[in-house]
Amino acid sequence: MFVLYETPAGYAIFKLLDEKKLEQVDNLYLEFETPEKANKLLKLKHFEKFNDTTEALAAATAAVEGKVSKPLKKTLKKLLVDDVQASLLVADAKLGTAIKDKLSVQCVYNTGVQELMRCIRQQADSLLGGLPKREMTAMALGLAHSLSRYKLKFSPDKIDTMIVQAQCLLDDLDKELNNYMMRAREWYGWHFPELGKLITDNIAFVKTIKLVGTRDNMATADLSDILPEDVEQQVKEAAEISMGTEISDEDVLNIQCLCDEIISINDYRIHLYDYLKARMMAMAPNLTVLVGDTVGARLIAHAGSLINLAKHPSSTVQILGAEKALFRALKTKKDTPKYGLIYHAQLVGQASQKNKGKMSRSLAAKASLATRVDAFGEEASFELGATHKVKLESRLRLLEEGNLRKLSGTGKARAKFEKYQAKSEVFTYQPEADNTLHVKKRKHSEIETPVKQEPQAEEEEENKSEKKKKKKKKQKGEEAPEATAEASPAEAEEATPAKKKKKSKHQE
Repeated sequence: MFVLYETPAGYAIFKLLDEKKLEQVDNLYLEFETPEKANKLLKLKHFEKFNDTTEALAAATAAVEGKVSKPLKKTLKKLLVDDVQASLLVADAKLGTAIKDKLSVQCVYNTGVQELMRCIRQQADSLLGGLPKREMTAMALGLAHSLSRYKLKFSPDKIDTMIVQAQCLLDDLDKELNNYMMRAREWYGWHFPELGKLITDNIAFVKTIKLVGTRDNMATADLSDILPEDVEQQVKEAAEISMGTEISDEDVLNIQCLCDEIISINDYRIHLYDYLKARMMAMAPNLTVLVGDTVGARLIAHAGSLINLAKHPSSTVQILGAEKALFRALKTKKDTPKYGLIYHAQLVGQASQKNKGKMSRSLAAKASLATRVDAFGEEASFELGATHKVKLESRLRLLEEGNLRKLSGTGKARAKFEKYQAKSEVFTYQPEADNTLHVKKRKHSEIETPVKQEPQAEEEEENKSEKKKKKKKKQKGEEAPEATAEASPAEAEEATPAKKKKKSKHQE
């Protein structure tokens, strides 16, 4: 019976001299109290030393994943294949299963083997006589660092901290550039106020000031590299009739120094944006294809890291950046916001105002899937993001056109669309329905619901209704005298004392 013991320096294979001692697990530590007792129970059969740290790391990772490394496979073939009845004691059940499948060697793993490994670790210096303790410690430390890097899958391209810092710095640079440009326009505006209205581009404005200086030099300066011909002509004409104040050469020098700072900051901003774009494509290609590099970087920066963003559901991704509006809406019991940072994405910007909420919800759902693939997937490709973007563009086209085609692939889409779509039929009020006279009932087939009757037909109906009312009044006027004539004088006499009684009661 052989024992496989793994060390940072290599594989050690011992031969167990007394197999009965392994059955007494509780008293096994007594056999390893001294190095002499340990050497009586175990004998070093073979030690396969690693050549360098790379080989040691490969062997350690193979053991972690439950695979047999090449050095171990060669060693076991030399020692155990010839002995058919030999069994091997291993510290890992997965490794034992792999050895059994590859070499057809019986492997044993139980509580007795675990106790034996602990005892061997206690007397490892005496059992492995050829290795000094200091060398073993150094190799153990180096292997631990290498294995930790492998487990974390350490890669400089996968550090999302650089993206977070670059995006924050990009926002700060934009703020500083705006402040500097406002200061430069206001400062030079005292000397040449018309220039600010003629040149709207900030960088072109700054380059013009740096090249020309005072407005007196504007007529002789060549601005064809900076401005179009028509704008250049307007600037030169405005310089001749400008109503600005005169400034000294020292003032112009300070303004030009500010212009140099603005140009240098703008150049660095362009370089930083290119760096951020390359980092985003290396780290989150699917998210970058879907929402763009700037919006994707802001989402990662807001969440803290790519893994934190991947843990968020799509509903959170949709309103990420609008937390203040969300809690204000919940507090006041009003409608919650439909979008946050994702509003600046290209697909949401292309949608009309009524479809922005739908597009932001769809885009957030696809972006959360793309983020999880980027964070936890092993292959760095943007195929998923490209396919989802094509689907979202087709959905946007459907929403903008307003077609009655199936939007979600189910038959419910048409029914929902018809349910909430306003119907174009207009029903008019029918005054004949208010008539209390006995009219012959028409059959249901004869009744027609009129749709938007013409004004002439409405006037004819009104005339008919007025004629009917006049006929009713005439009939009532003829019926009233007949009723009075038929009444008997006795009834009239009975009616008069009743009226008198009522009057007397009122007087009392």
